[in-house]
Amino acid sequence: MNEEDVKNILGLQLPTDPRWVDLASISMEDILTDHAYCEQKAATTCISLIQRYSDKEEMVTALSPIVTEEWGHFRLVLAELQKRGLSLGKQRKDAYVNKLIEFQRKGGSIEDRFLDQLLTMALIEARSCERFKRLSEGLNDDYMRKFYRRFMESEAGHYTLFIELAETYIDKDKVRKRWAEWLAYEADVMQEIEVRGDRIH
Repeated sequence: MNEEDVKNILGLQLPTDPRWVDLASISMEDILTDHAYCEQKAATTCISLIQRYSDKEEMVTALSPIVTEEWGHFRLVLAELQKRGLSLGKQRKDAYVNKLIEFQRKGGSIEDRFLDQLLTMALIEARSCERFKRLSEGLNDDYMRKFYRRFMESEAGHYTLFIELAETYIDKDKVRKRWAEWLAYEADVMQEIEVRGDRIH
Protein backbone atom coordinates (compact mmCIF):
# COMPACT_ATOMS: atom_id res chain seq x y z
CA MET A 1 0.00 0.00 0.00
CA ASN A 2 1.72 3.15 -1.19
CA GLU A 3 1.09 6.70 -0.03
CA GLU A 4 -1.53 7.32 -2.73
CA ASP A 5 -3.42 4.15 -1.77
CA VAL A 6 -3.41 5.17 1.89
CA LYS A 7 -5.02 8.49 0.95
CA ASN A 8 -7.48 7.14 -1.60
CA ILE A 9 -8.60 3.98 0.17
CA LEU A 10 -8.41 4.90 3.85
CA GLY A 11 -8.28 8.69 3.77
CA LEU A 12 -5.10 8.74 5.87
CA GLN A 13 -2.68 11.49 4.93
CA LEU A 14 0.51 9.78 6.05
CA PRO A 15 1.48 6.12 5.52
CA THR A 16 3.15 4.07 8.22
CA ASP A 17 6.92 4.42 8.45
CA PRO A 18 8.39 1.44 6.50
CA ARG A 19 10.66 0.65 9.45
CA TRP A 20 7.64 -0.35 11.53
CA VAL A 21 7.10 -3.76 9.90
CA ASP A 22 10.76 -4.68 10.31
CA LEU A 23 10.59 -3.77 13.98
CA ALA A 24 7.28 -5.60 14.41
CA SER A 25 8.69 -8.77 12.83
CA ILE A 26 11.14 -9.16 15.71
CA SER A 27 8.52 -8.34 18.36
CA MET A 28 5.63 -10.64 17.43
CA GLU A 29 4.83 -11.55 21.04
CA ASP A 30 4.47 -7.86 21.87
CA ILE A 31 2.52 -7.17 18.68
CA LEU A 32 0.08 -10.00 19.37
CA THR A 33 -0.41 -8.85 22.96
CA ASP A 34 -1.04 -5.26 21.90
CA HIS A 35 -3.28 -6.44 19.07
CA ALA A 36 -5.39 -8.49 21.47
CA TYR A 37 -5.97 -5.47 23.67
CA CYS A 38 -6.78 -3.30 20.63
CA GLU A 39 -9.54 -5.73 19.65
CA GLN A 40 -10.81 -5.86 23.22
CA LYS A 41 -10.92 -2.06 23.45
CA ALA A 42 -12.70 -1.81 20.10
CA ALA A 43 -15.43 -4.13 21.38
CA THR A 44 -15.81 -2.37 24.72
CA THR A 45 -15.85 1.09 23.10
CA CYS A 46 -18.70 0.01 20.84
CA ILE A 47 -20.55 -1.30 23.89
CA SER A 48 -19.96 2.04 25.61
CA LEU A 49 -21.37 3.94 22.62
CA ILE A 50 -24.44 1.70 22.60
CA GLN A 51 -24.99 2.29 26.31
CA ARG A 52 -24.42 6.06 26.13
CA TYR A 53 -26.53 6.66 23.03
CA SER A 54 -29.12 3.90 23.36
CA ASP A 55 -31.76 6.18 21.82
CA LYS A 56 -29.92 6.11 18.46
CA GLU A 57 -31.47 2.92 17.14
CA GLU A 58 -29.64 2.79 13.81
CA MET A 59 -26.31 3.07 15.59
CA VAL A 60 -27.23 0.42 18.14
CA THR A 61 -28.25 -1.94 15.34
CA ALA A 62 -25.09 -1.25 13.32
CA LEU A 63 -22.64 -1.58 16.21
CA SER A 64 -24.11 -4.70 17.81
CA PRO A 65 -22.53 -7.09 15.26
CA ILE A 66 -19.27 -5.10 15.38
CA VAL A 67 -19.04 -5.88 19.11
CA THR A 68 -19.34 -9.59 18.30
CA GLU A 69 -16.82 -9.35 15.48
CA GLU A 70 -14.21 -7.43 17.49
CA TRP A 71 -14.56 -9.78 20.44
CA GLY A 72 -14.15 -12.70 18.04
CA HIS A 73 -10.93 -11.07 16.84
CA PHE A 74 -9.74 -10.79 20.43
CA ARG A 75 -10.34 -14.51 20.88
CA LEU A 76 -8.44 -15.32 17.68
CA VAL A 77 -5.40 -13.33 18.76
CA LEU A 78 -5.58 -14.80 22.27
CA ALA A 79 -5.66 -18.30 20.76
CA GLU A 80 -2.59 -17.45 18.67
CA LEU A 81 -0.73 -16.32 21.80
CA GLN A 82 -1.72 -19.49 23.65
CA LYS A 83 -0.69 -21.65 20.70
CA ARG A 84 2.77 -20.14 21.00
CA GLY A 85 2.87 -20.86 24.72
CA LEU A 86 2.49 -17.17 25.55
CA SER A 87 0.20 -15.45 28.01
CA LEU A 88 -1.84 -12.33 27.30
CA GLY A 89 0.28 -10.15 29.54
CA LYS A 90 -0.65 -6.70 30.71
CA GLN A 91 -2.25 -3.92 28.74
CA ARG A 92 0.16 -1.14 27.78
CA LYS A 93 -0.27 2.55 27.33
CA ASP A 94 -1.43 3.42 23.80
CA ALA A 95 0.24 6.75 23.04
CA TYR A 96 -1.47 6.99 19.64
CA VAL A 97 -5.00 6.58 20.99
CA ASN A 98 -4.28 8.87 23.92
CA LYS A 99 -3.16 11.59 21.50
CA LEU A 100 -6.40 11.18 19.54
CA ILE A 101 -8.46 11.47 22.71
CA GLU A 102 -6.69 14.77 23.45
CA PHE A 103 -8.18 16.16 20.23
CA GLN A 104 -11.76 15.24 21.16
CA ARG A 105 -13.96 18.16 22.11
CA LYS A 106 -14.66 17.98 25.82
CA GLY A 107 -17.10 20.90 25.99
CA GLY A 108 -19.68 22.18 23.55
CA SER A 109 -22.78 20.31 22.50
CA ILE A 110 -23.59 16.63 22.95
CA GLU A 111 -23.66 16.41 19.15
CA ASP A 112 -20.08 17.69 18.87
CA ARG A 113 -18.82 15.22 21.46
CA PHE A 114 -20.74 12.37 19.81
CA LEU A 115 -19.24 13.28 16.44
CA ASP A 116 -15.71 13.28 17.78
CA GLN A 117 -16.21 9.91 19.45
CA LEU A 118 -17.34 8.38 16.16
CA LEU A 119 -14.52 9.99 14.19
CA THR A 120 -11.96 8.82 16.73
CA MET A 121 -13.15 5.27 16.16
CA ALA A 122 -13.07 5.81 12.39
CA LEU A 123 -9.43 6.89 12.54
CA ILE A 124 -8.35 4.05 14.81
CA GLU A 125 -10.03 1.55 12.49
CA ALA A 126 -8.46 3.11 9.38
CA ARG A 127 -4.97 3.10 10.89
CA SER A 128 -5.41 -0.44 12.21
CA CYS A 129 -6.46 -1.61 8.75
CA GLU A 130 -3.41 0.04 7.21
CA ARG A 131 -1.12 -1.56 9.79
CA PHE A 132 -2.65 -5.01 9.24
CA LYS A 133 -2.09 -4.60 5.51
CA ARG A 134 1.55 -3.68 6.17
CA LEU A 135 1.97 -6.84 8.24
CA SER A 136 0.17 -8.98 5.64
CA GLU A 137 2.63 -7.80 2.98
CA GLY A 138 5.85 -7.22 4.89
CA LEU A 139 6.33 -10.08 7.34
CA ASN A 140 8.70 -12.90 6.38
CA ASP A 141 6.48 -15.52 8.03
CA ASP A 142 3.92 -16.73 5.47
CA TYR A 143 1.52 -17.93 8.18
CA MET A 144 1.54 -14.56 9.91
CA ARG A 145 1.09 -12.72 6.60
CA LYS A 146 -2.09 -14.72 6.01
CA PHE A 147 -3.13 -14.26 9.65
CA TYR A 148 -3.00 -10.49 9.29
CA ARG A 149 -4.56 -10.43 5.86
CA ARG A 150 -7.72 -11.90 7.43
CA PHE A 151 -7.80 -9.06 9.93
CA MET A 152 -7.11 -6.45 7.26
CA GLU A 153 -9.99 -7.68 5.11
CA SER A 154 -12.33 -7.84 8.08
CA GLU A 155 -11.46 -4.36 9.34
CA ALA A 156 -11.51 -2.64 5.95
CA GLY A 157 -15.10 -1.44 6.12
CA HIS A 158 -15.23 -0.50 9.77
CA TYR A 159 -13.86 3.01 9.47
CA THR A 160 -16.44 4.00 6.86
CA LEU A 161 -19.22 2.64 9.08
CA PHE A 162 -18.39 5.16 11.81
CA ILE A 163 -18.38 8.03 9.31
CA GLU A 164 -21.69 6.84 7.85
CA LEU A 165 -23.18 6.68 11.33
CA ALA A 166 -22.04 10.24 12.00
CA GLU A 167 -23.72 11.36 8.78
CA THR A 168 -26.91 9.56 9.83
CA TYR A 169 -27.32 11.86 12.80
CA ILE A 170 -25.32 14.98 11.93
CA ASP A 171 -25.21 17.31 8.92
CA LYS A 172 -22.93 15.77 6.30
CA ASP A 173 -20.98 18.97 5.63
CA LYS A 174 -20.25 19.33 9.32
CA VAL A 175 -19.06 15.73 9.50
CA ARG A 176 -16.79 16.11 6.46
CA LYS A 177 -15.29 19.34 7.74
CA ARG A 178 -14.50 17.83 11.11
CA TRP A 179 -13.18 14.63 9.48
CA ALA A 180 -10.71 16.70 7.47
CA GLU A 181 -9.52 18.30 10.71
CA TRP A 182 -9.11 14.88 12.28
CA LEU A 183 -7.10 13.57 9.33
CA ALA A 184 -4.73 16.54 9.46
CA TYR A 185 -4.30 16.12 13.21
CA GLU A 186 -3.66 12.37 12.90
CA ALA A 187 -0.93 12.99 10.32
CA ASP A 188 0.80 15.28 12.80
CA VAL A 189 0.47 12.62 15.52
CA MET A 190 2.04 10.01 13.24
CA GLN A 191 5.02 12.28 12.67
CA GLU A 192 5.45 12.98 16.38
CA ILE A 193 5.13 9.59 18.02
CA GLU A 194 8.02 7.16 18.23
CA VAL A 195 8.14 4.34 15.68
CA ARG A 196 7.82 1.22 17.85
CA GLY A 197 7.65 -2.39 16.76
CA ASP A 198 5.85 -3.57 19.87
CA ARG A 199 2.60 -1.70 19.22
CA ILE A 200 -0.11 -1.93 16.57
CA HIS A 201 -0.38 1.89 16.61
